[in-house]
Amino acid sequence: MAVDNQDARLTASEITNLWTTYMNDSGAICQLKFFEEKCEDEDIKTVIQQAITLSESHIDRITEIFNQENYPIPHGFKIEEDVDLTATRLFTDSFVLNYLEQLGILGLNTYSMSLPYSPRQDVYTFFSNCLQESDQLLRQATDTLMEKGIFNRGSYLPVPEGIDFVQKQSFLTGYFGNKRPLTGPEITNLEGNYKRNALGTAILIGFSQVANSKEVREYCLRGKEIAKKHCEIFGSVLGDNDIDITPTSETEVTDSTTYTFSDKLMMFYTTSLIAISVGYYGASMSMSPRRDVAVHYDRLIHETLLYAEDGANIMIKHGWLEERPRALDREELAKKK
Repeated sequence: MAVDNQDARLTASEITNLWTTYMNDSGAICQLKFFEEKCEDEDIKTVIQQAITLSESHIDRITEIFNQENYPIPHGFKIEEDVDLTATRLFTDSFVLNYLEQLGILGLNTYSMSLPYSPRQDVYTFFSNCLQESDQLLRQATDTLMEKGIFNRGSYLPVPEGIDFVQKQSFLTGYFGNKRPLTGPEITNLEGNYKRNALGTAILIGFSQVANSKEVREYCLRGKEIAKKHCEIFGSVLGDNDIDITPTSETEVTDSTTYTFSDKLMMFYTTSLIAISVGYYGASMSMSPRRDVAVHYDRLIHETLLYAEDGANIMIKHGWLEERPRALDREELAKKK
């Protein structure tokens, strides 16, 4: 039996997760509206429109909850401020469909983590619905990818002759001598991280072409090189095990250089991609008992965090970094007296 506790104050985690969802969805609407405007494939446009409907409904519901609590609504991103819907197409329809698949995957991961930290009934129900919607969006995008013949299923594993147990400590090694074959979890994470970096490479190429600021343009180009290098590392580890790698998405970017998205929005998404990568790398490292694979993730996390810090500094410098919900600064309050 559910307890109706909607009169309870929002917890720090509830406010933070709602605030983050609002920011992400307000930015997504700007991108998705542009994709919808340029999409030529009606099947893909249907998936885009579904994603827009979900994001807009999230904005409406979070606004209701925050208004009830007299909590400030984030500024987020606006169509009139952060995108030119009349700009030239920047990405192909097939790229957008792969992007939507990743949105569905990200939604499943994000909302599943928000649920355990949402004790208030209305907030729990909101994130529970978001989780189901992400499941449906992912299924819709995946089915459309398969119908178009552009879905990459990933590699396959042989059927073992029976049950086996690890007998030697060499299962954990990987620096010198013979390296054992990759395990299923290691392959899954390497392929997933390769695919996300290939998509990220294409996104950053597109962003670099349409950025107004030289600083933002150079930051995106630097990120593109980092993402390409990470693809090479993951691809090399997979290739050593004779596993085919996912093709890159660089050809999915047009030659447009006209203003499309605001530098603020592109920096927000670039730094968001970084945060996502760090999370995936950390989880992948925990599931990679072969030490050389874990060392790759450890090194790449460090490189990614340095890149993230530089991005945050750019956003702070230009007044683009909207402050997250935070605790009271007691010392600051005391100094006001």
